[in-house]
Order: sequence, then C-alpha cells, then structure tokens
Amino acid sequence: MNIWETLGRNIKRNFGTEFADNLLSYILQFVLFSVLYYMVFKVIKNNKADKFMAIIVFFILFTGIVFVFTPVLEPEIFFVVVALIAIIVFTMFHTEIKRSLLDSGVKSRVVSVTASGIELVMDEIVRAVQNMSKNDIGALIVLSNDNLPEGIIESGTVINAQISSQMIEAVFYPKAPLHDGALVIEGTKLYAAGCFLPLAQSEFLPKEMGSRHRAALGVTTVASVTAIVVSEETGIISIVKNGAVKKKYADATDIKEALSDYYWSDLTAENKL
Repeated sequence: MNIWETLGRNIKRNFGTEFADNLLSYILQFVLFSVLYYMVFKVIKNNKADKFMAIIVFFILFTGIVFVFTPVLEPEIFFVVVALIAIIVFTMFHTEIKRSLLDSGVKSRVVSVTASGIELVMDEIVRAVQNMSKNDIGALIVLSNDNLPEGIIESGTVINAQISSQMIEAVFYPKAPLHDGALVIEGTKLYAAGCFLPLAQSEFLPKEMGSRHRAALGVTTVASVTAIVVSEETGIISIVKNGAVKKKYADATDIKEALSDYYWSDLTAENKL
C-alpha cells in the first residue's frame, strides 16, 4: 500500500462516519483548544519567546502529521500532547499568565496622545526624577498602560493632572500627604497618587531593598508596567520591569530610554499618536 492510499484510508478513518457522529464534540474541542492556543501564544509573544513558540508549532504540526499518516495513533494522543504543552507553558510562564489575566480584566483609561509634547513630557519626568535623586527624596513612579488592577488605583487618590516636574516633586515632598505611596502615570497624565502596591515577598531579596523597591518588584510582577524608584537613603535611581531591577544607578539616558519604551511601545503609541 503506497503513501497516498495510506493517507486516504486514515483521512476516511479519522473524518468519516465517526467524525460525523461526534461532530458537536469535535467542534467544542476545536473551540476550546483554539482559545488555549491563543492564550499560550499571547503569553509567549508578550515575553518575546519566539524560539519557544517555534518549537511548540513544530511539535503540534509534527503530531498532526503523525496522526494523519499513522493508522494506530488514537486521537487522544494529540490531545495529550496539547495538554503537555499547556502544562509546560504554565510552568515556565505562570507569573506572566497571571499578569495577562489581570491585564485583560481592567478598563481602559489611557486616552490618545499627540506626538507633539511627548518629548516635553519625558523631559519633565526625567527632570523631576533627577531633582529628587539629588535631594534624596524617595519616590516611586509607575508607568501604567491602563492595566493596573482597580484596587491599586482605589487605594490612592485620583488627581488626573498634567505632567510637570513641579507637580511630580510636589507629590513626593516629604511632608505631602501622598508621598509614601506610588504615583501612577497613564499617558500624559498623572492619574493617581498615594497608591499602595503589593510588596514582593522573597527571602532572596537584598536587605538594602526598602519598601519602595519591594513595591516596584511586586507591581511589575502582577502587571505589565514599568516602575521608576528613587531611594530615599541614597538617591539611587532604579528602573524595574517584569519583577526585576533592569537598571540600577540609572542616569538621565536610562530614564529617557525607559520612558521611550513606555510611550512608543507599551502604549503602542505608533497607533495612537
């Protein structure tokens, strides 16, 4: 029996009378696995794990081909492979999956911004951060792309103010009522101040990390945001993203780069400006 006869027989076996008799079940399985594929690939894409995505696609296609050409392979084997892939992805990206689920459950507040003024806004933020660093004023700024859990926003005070270095410094002035919490920036607005963030809990964190750094690590673990931290003790500026300190001893160039990533990537500004 040649390969084409084998292929025809297997297609008839897999998609013949048995397929018609269980059409509803197959449709339901197709929908469920389509949703699963979408969520898996979304998490992988957001974390720029393209090579891992290619490996998953290869194994799915390979299993499908074997399923068609091998008469002894039961359909359940294909579903087992898919389930194993889902388990592997969850194990490797469980934090990112949690972050994605939280991101999908929030309401959008970021409004369209214009290209003119973005550079000015970034300069104002950089100036404020550097001024606070020079004066050893502690600060925690969260660059949100409208995806923070509502509980975080509700823990603070919505100010919805235009961004300026004077306004940012006023929020973190040591005697100001909101200086202990986080300042949330959304687009070109200082959206909320005095917000309380979830603290990272790990025995492996350096002892010199204070509550602001732990809050920055905590919030960037549960949401796809960037945090800028100014140490009250040393004035050192740190940039935190994806639950890790991406840059310690950050200077103006590093801050500007983080802000550029936020305005031109995180906010998908190329479509909104």
